[in-house]
Amino acid sequence: MANLVEKVEAKHIRKDIPEFRVGDTIRVDVWVKEGKKERIQTFEGLVIAQRGRGVSKTVSVRKKSGTVGVIRIFPVNAPTIDKITVVKKGKVRRAKLNFIKNMRKEYKVKERN
Repeated sequence: MANLVEKVEAKHIRKDIPEFRVGDTIRVDVWVKEGKKERIQTFEGLVIAQRGRGVSKTVSVRKKSGTVGVIRIFPVNAPTIDKITVVKKGKVRRAKLNFIKNMRKEYKVKERN
């Protein structure tokens, strides 16, 4: 039974998503509906957490909008996501960067090769 579930899920996993980790800066292009119109909205920020695997994988991305920190959770395999681009690869020593939520100033991440 579990094998059957994995086969069905494998059809819905997207192949065009690049590999990224916590600490990387990514740009997510999302389809947004406004009334009858649709447009692509970009959200660029630091990956602070990844959760789940397979079809149910989600990514938490944080950016600063003015003086306010904004966190948005994206389901990676959702059809509303147009594309994900890795802008910068970062090196961190944590699996989840939840402590950044309470920080007032910008968190600096070292560059990874």
